[in-house]
Amino acid sequence: MLITNSLATFGRYCIFMRRVFALPERWRIFMRRTIQEVGKLGLDSIPLVIVISIFIGAVIAIQMQLNISSPLIPAYSTGLATRDIVLLEFSNSILCLILAGKVGSNIASEIGTMRVTEQIDALEIMGVNSANFLVLPKIVGFVLFMPVLVVLCMATSLIGGYLVALFTDIITVSKYVYGLQALFTEWYVWYGLIKSFVFAFIIASVASFYGYYVKGGALDVGKASTDGVVASSILILLFDVILTKLLLQ
Repeated sequence: MLITNSLATFGRYCIFMRRVFALPERWRIFMRRTIQEVGKLGLDSIPLVIVISIFIGAVIAIQMQLNISSPLIPAYSTGLATRDIVLLEFSNSILCLILAGKVGSNIASEIGTMRVTEQIDALEIMGVNSANFLVLPKIVGFVLFMPVLVVLCMATSLIGGYLVALFTDIITVSKYVYGLQALFTEWYVWYGLIKSFVFAFIIASVASFYGYYVKGGALDVGKASTDGVVASSILILLFDVILTKLLLQ
């Protein structure tokens, strides 16, 4: 039963995506709505990303130093481990799991409210492709801005570790900075950016799907929002494993 329901949901999702990725009827309106979505979904997420990244970077640096303090391990290993953890996993996968809660619930509740208040039905009556008109600007705007959030997360996380070295005696600043520079692999940055594009698409499209097909009232909008966040989180973890296998062989 579960497999059948999952396949049926996936089929509806594919049909929905086919409607979403039709050519916009009016490009000027599409571009204006895309810019609005960049501001609403992307720019408004910057404060959350900065706060979380600074504290997570600080925590990673502290835990690394406390757990690898051994005369056999180089002193700069704390900075190196903090950098690689941030680049490989936190700045893309964990950040997107957090944003799935904020951005995904926002998208699902907004579109779901339009569904239960019959605004989407009104668009359909006027001959507008409502899926394309409402969803495509959200997907394009969020996917385009997601790398900015990832790069910001990388920078502020490393700054968080730097603040730990600066204001505590756990590790010296020079050793931490040297660790950040040691054995640097440029591909790790590109790896994080590639994953962020995929995860951003998952968050925006899945949340839009659950919001678009809401049936009922306000309680059902909340349920659809929760279901969208849960489904997005599961798919992010699934594709994290797949992309890691493909990109880091």
